[in-house]
Amino acid sequence: MSDGDIPAEFIAFKYPLPHLSAALLGKDPLRIVAIGSSSTAGREDVLAYPAWLEMYLRRKYDNPRIDVINRGRGGEEANEQLLRFDADIFAEKPSLVIWQVGSNAVFHDYNLDGVAAKIAESLACLKQHPLDVVLIDPQYVPAMLLDTKADASDRIVSLIANAAKKAGVSVFRRWALMRHWHIHDDIPLQRMIDPTDDARLHQSAWSTHRVSVALCEAISRAPAAVT
Repeated sequence: MSDGDIPAEFIAFKYPLPHLSAALLGKDPLRIVAIGSSSTAGREDVLAYPAWLEMYLRRKYDNPRIDVINRGRGGEEANEQLLRFDADIFAEKPSLVIWQVGSNAVFHDYNLDGVAAKIAESLACLKQHPLDVVLIDPQYVPAMLLDTKADASDRIVSLIANAAKKAGVSVFRRWALMRHWHIHDDIPLQRMIDPTDDARLHQSAWSTHRVSVALCEAISRAPAAVT
């Protein structure tokens, strides 16, 4: 069975990460804040992606002073996460913020236009600070593919992409990458979800790890900043 390939088209960032690049050249500790819901926070039986990402970035850049600070909180969506920006993001003075958003909007049947407006407001707030931003869109899992959810899932992915484009930030296309694994690599959805999760929403240890590997590659391949 395939381990899930990582095609370049799914991890290509549109925009550079100039603050992260500058921090990599410096001698001070480098901080990345990962904010989001349960995909970021992790579950008891699944190591969260920020821990994997920290390990892979430290190895990639031979720098033990790269810290990925986990500010995930299960069940939250953009409106609740924005309220935490001051304490959980800006106080940490990160070079990069990775914001995982959108899954709970679909899962809990929120008004997607309202969520998109809050994402846009949050991005405008982030852009006022000297840091880079990457969005992570939802996970491709059975709970998001139900007949009652599939259209909303596609729509939130599109709304996130549009908000990112307007704000000039990149999206890590988790939805497209996991869909590729399922459709093209014949990886069963069952392998991509946590077997202890009756809701069939949360990722397995395997898919979380593969997403972390792909995210590290995406960050390291980000376009060079224009000087």
